[in-house]
Parts: sequence; structure tokens; C-alpha cells
Amino acid sequence: MRDPHILCRLVPSRGGMGHVMELRHLRYFVAVAEEGSLTVAAERRLHTAQPSLSRQIRDLEYEVGAQLIIRSARGIELTAAGRVFLDHARLALAQVDAAGEAARRAAQPAKPSFALGFLTGHEIDWLPEAIRLLRDELPNIEIIISSQYSPDLAGALVRGKLDVAFLRPEAQATSLAFKLLTKEPLVVVLPSDHRLASHEAINPQDIAGETFISVSNTAPVLRVVIDEYLKRSGIDIKPDHEVDHLAMAVSLVASTRGVALLPAYAQNLLPRSVTSRPLRGDVPTIDLVVGYSKTNTSPILKLFLSRIDDLIARVSKKPH
Repeated sequence: MRDPHILCRLVPSRGGMGHVMELRHLRYFVAVAEEGSLTVAAERRLHTAQPSLSRQIRDLEYEVGAQLIIRSARGIELTAAGRVFLDHARLALAQVDAAGEAARRAAQPAKPSFALGFLTGHEIDWLPEAIRLLRDELPNIEIIISSQYSPDLAGALVRGKLDVAFLRPEAQATSLAFKLLTKEPLVVVLPSDHRLASHEAINPQDIAGETFISVSNTAPVLRVVIDEYLKRSGIDIKPDHEVDHLAMAVSLVASTRGVALLPAYAQNLLPRSVTSRPLRGDVPTIDLVVGYSKTNTSPILKLFLSRIDDLIARVSKKPH
């Protein structure tokens, strides 16, 4: 007997009969793919028996009409079909979450709300002006604010948890639209008493041989910009440390006497023991964008987007 919670109908399959795909099949498959093991997914994520989970995955493969995973003694590996299916499964589950969030908001329409997300550290420049813009137009609006890593902000937009986010242009989030706010130059962050701190600007070759602190995959867009800049400059540097967030980068610069390449907004958050210098020559930049879901029909979002140019102008006039 089939589970009554039906997500969608697929196109006719191999036998010509339409199959029904169930939401739990997608959740099971995503859990298995992310854990890399049927056993681990069954025990830790899904709290079900492993044989039952294996059967559900086989059912899913039958309905899709393609093998999605390869089972081995080391665990599981996704096939090419499985990798493609994983992207769509994640999106489908995110859209289900977004539908629930939209329904909950619609059920409580008494006070309009607008959820803003910020890449941690950018609140300093953008939050005051964003709030002022919204309050000028809608004095009774409830504004919800969160601060996260850029990929997490993109996920929250897709799931309908945020209306707008100030983030990096995350390439995987194909259901989002982005509007450029500014191109931030990267700067060298280093101890205030470092020998290179006496320079007005630093040549990229000067950082070769220094303890180098880079960012981890919690900031994938920034990592690509840094790596491509070093390669373009002909510098072969392997990071001595990788950090998950700005505060950790600054702390390691101070404690290891190393150097880091970070977006210019980091200058807002430096203690006295750490300073920054511009790069000389072809300075790399990273985009800061406003992101939002293409399916978000909120009239407040429409208003906010119509005032983005005003927001950019206000922030650019502020002293830095």
C-alpha cells in the first residue's frame, strides 16, 4: 500500500504506466547520499532498519528507471544519474519546505513581516540603511534578521525562510535571482607590527613564504577568488590554515603572525593587533549581491527591490 503523502507524478516510465514518487523516497535518498552509507543513514538520520532503507532506495531506482547508487563494502557511491537526481531531490524538498513556510505566513497575516539575512560582518554597512528604507515605507512591518555563511543564506532563501539576503552569488542556487550591490576589493590582513605593514600597498609576491591563512568551503565563492588570484599572480602557496569564518581568520592572523586575503569589509572588524593593506596591481574583487527567490511574490520584496539603487547610494556615501 502506498504512502498517501505524494510529492509529484513522473512522466510515463518504461512500461508506459505513470508511477507515483513519494516524498519520503526523496528524503531517504538525500540522507543516504549525504552520509555515504546506507547503514549510517538508517541509524543516525532516519532511525529505520537498514534492510528497509535498502528496499526503499531500490523502489526509488525502479520508479526513476535508472541506477542511482553503487553499493560496495566501503559504502555507497552515486552514479552519474544519482548525482543529477540528488540536485533535483534537494530542490524539490526545499520547495516543499518553502510551501509550508508560505502557508504558515499566510495563516498569520495580522502583521506583515520581512526576513533579512546577512553574510556575517556585512550588517555593519548594510543593515541600518536597509531597516531605514523599510521603515520609511512600512512603519509597522516586523523585520526579522539573521546572520549566516553565504551558502546557508542561499539555502534559507530557497526554503522560504528569508525574503532577501546579502550574500555571494552562489552558483548552485539556480532558483535564486541576484542583483549586484558592490564589488569588494580583497586586502591583505596581517599583524600590525608585521614587516609588510610598513608598506603602503603590498605586492602579491611579497606574501610568498609567509604563513598563509585561507578560507574553507564554508565560503566557496571567496575561496575560488583567492585561489584564482594567486594562480594568476604566479604564486604557489598552499594554505597553512583554513578558517570557517572571519573571526577565526583574524584570530589566526594575530596568533600565528600569518597573512590572509580577505574582502575589504573585514577592516570593520579588526582589533588593534591586526591591520590591513591594499594589494598592488591587478586587485581581485568579490561580488556582494542581494539574493531572493524568483518565486517569492511578496509585495514587500517588490518594494525593497525597487529601492535597491537608493540603498546602494546611501551606503556608498557613508564614511568608511
